Amino acid sequence: MTTQGARQREAQEALLDAVRDRKLVVCVGSGGVGKTTTAASIGIRAAIDGKRVIVVTIDPAKRLANSLGLEALGNDQRQIDPARFAEHGVEPKGTLHAMMLDTRATFDEVISKVSPDDETRDRVLSNRIYKHISDTLSASHDYMASEKLYDLYTSGKYDLIVLDTPPMKNAIDFLEAGGQLARFLDDSIISWFLTPHQGGRRVGASLISGTGTIVYRLLGRVFGNDFLDEIAEFFLATKDLLAGFRERAEFVSQLLHDKNKTRFFVVCTPRAVSMDEARYFHRQLVERDMPGGLFIVNQAGRYAGFSPAPDGQPGQYLGPVDRDWMADALERPVGGMQSFLSRLDAHFERSVALDDDDARSIEGLRAFAGSSARVCVVPRLTTDVYDLDGLLKIGGYVFGV
Repeated sequence: MTTQGARQREAQEALLDAVRDRKLVVCVGSGGVGKTTTAASIGIRAAIDGKRVIVVTIDPAKRLANSLGLEALGNDQRQIDPARFAEHGVEPKGTLHAMMLDTRATFDEVISKVSPDDETRDRVLSNRIYKHISDTLSASHDYMASEKLYDLYTSGKYDLIVLDTPPMKNAIDFLEAGGQLARFLDDSIISWFLTPHQGGRRVGASLISGTGTIVYRLLGRVFGNDFLDEIAEFFLATKDLLAGFRERAEFVSQLLHDKNKTRFFVVCTPRAVSMDEARYFHRQLVERDMPGGLFIVNQAGRYAGFSPAPDGQPGQYLGPVDRDWMADALERPVGGMQSFLSRLDAHFERSVALDDDDARSIEGLRAFAGSSARVCVVPRLTTDVYDLDGLLKIGGYVFGV
């Protein structure tokens, strides 16, 4: 086995061990690198090996749902029909579920679960301030992915969760997402607006104290006293939820740091921008002592290092046997095809040059990540992945099985 082949095999074994030994695999990377497809192929491999798996994606593409045998993906957990695997000659020993994150529904579920009683839940969900804040936070996919992760993990229904994180301009957002709302609803912020809550509900201006008085008077003049009642009601209600938010945030943070339960897969392509983001995220994982060091490079060129045949004739990349075969297939003499074969050579030379760039980029990533990291290379496929066969093919490159 060549050095390149040995390194690929080491990476595949490391990826397979991570899927078999961990409870959570987090796929991170920029958009358009095949992250969702990779996450689905990981889930399929784990189900084949006997695990109860769920793949959580934020990608609404119907093509992925169809490739798994579903009409569409939603916020409910849907099992992939085992018959779908049988059609492709696969008999999984475990089960595979999939879902697409619905951010607004997820936020409402969080409020319901951390509320101490039905009255508190209804007060928060019907509050206009909450509705505005929920619209803002529900657009934060990284925060909602963190909350959904907590629910799925603590349910105990799955042996493995494969989380396809959102494409992130700032890749660190997901790592810090768990504490966003807890920090926003911090005791010190609430106490800045409200007096200590004693002896039942009190709303409106009677709840305002200290520096908050100036703010509320100004808001009251602009928006009216009803607004004061709404915002005071919101802070009073959410004050009772702080412990629940903190508990969830701390749990997710600990889970993401747990090297025995979690592994991050950094997914990228050989393109410069994608590689820069992969290196950046790797640095963030190292600085936070989080379990990374595994890379999957999709869409890599197939012809890096490819050399032409030694005879130097037109169509040299085909070699004499291939040139003769093409001449026979087209029913034309080789000599009459020189112009076509020369153009073919020029095109292929450009392809080889681009693929050589890919190889150098991948080697640069290996050098940057260090000897303990593993980089698995998935070649660029000739067709899009649109069915289970395509996902199984990706899985074959990722895991070597």
